[in-house]
Amino acid sequence: MQSLFIKKPPKILSVVTVLLVSFIVGIIAYNQWDESELYSIAGQPTEAPKGKLSIFIKIPARTLEIHEDGKVYKTYRIAVGKSETPSPVGEWVIIWKSYRAGDIFGTRFLALNVPWGGYGIHGTNQPWSIGNYASHGCIRMRNKDIEELYEWVPVGTPVRIESHPISIQRQLRMNLMGPDVVKLQLKLRNLGYLEERADGFFNKETETAVKRFQYDNGLKATGVVDRKTLDLLGL
Repeated sequence: MQSLFIKKPPKILSVVTVLLVSFIVGIIAYNQWDESELYSIAGQPTEAPKGKLSIFIKIPARTLEIHEDGKVYKTYRIAVGKSETPSPVGEWVIIWKSYRAGDIFGTRFLALNVPWGGYGIHGTNQPWSIGNYASHGCIRMRNKDIEELYEWVPVGTPVRIESHPISIQRQLRMNLMGPDVVKLQLKLRNLGYLEERADGFFNKETETAVKRFQYDNGLKATGVVDRKTLDLLGL
């Protein structure tokens, strides 16, 4: 004789099924965010700028600005380097451009002439990372945004990256590289001793600028930036 009672699946099984489906849908939605307007900034131009272009990246704000003739034309949200792999502070230049297949570098790559690593501005297959300290030092953008930027900026476009203030903890001399060298170069340029870009490489021009500063301030013109020189520079 058949049982008069039909066993119903436990209610908890239905709950687990709903949660699993929601999780899968959530993952799919995450991967579609790059095509949405989630990280866009409303009310900005979509047509290409026609003046002289430069790029200004503000790490604390996680934004990239396109400047036209020295004025902000458009702003994008970006992801920047993590604390252990920071983005390269300094004044760089786009040295080559390339298409990508939509891998970890997204669909486009703009390479920068940073002397201590292969850094660039590129897209991403992790759009949810935009707005965060998430990369190994490169600047990440939505694929939609980097594709627009790629068409606008030519090779040779200057790129300035600014971050939180840093302190200089070592003597600086010829052939050293790093963000502390950038800070020194910017200071020397502001004081009128250096005309070159702040590219983070302590080259002959930087050494000559240091010697001139040391001589003008009564120090022995060694070209080596010691603690006394840093103090007089206000660094």
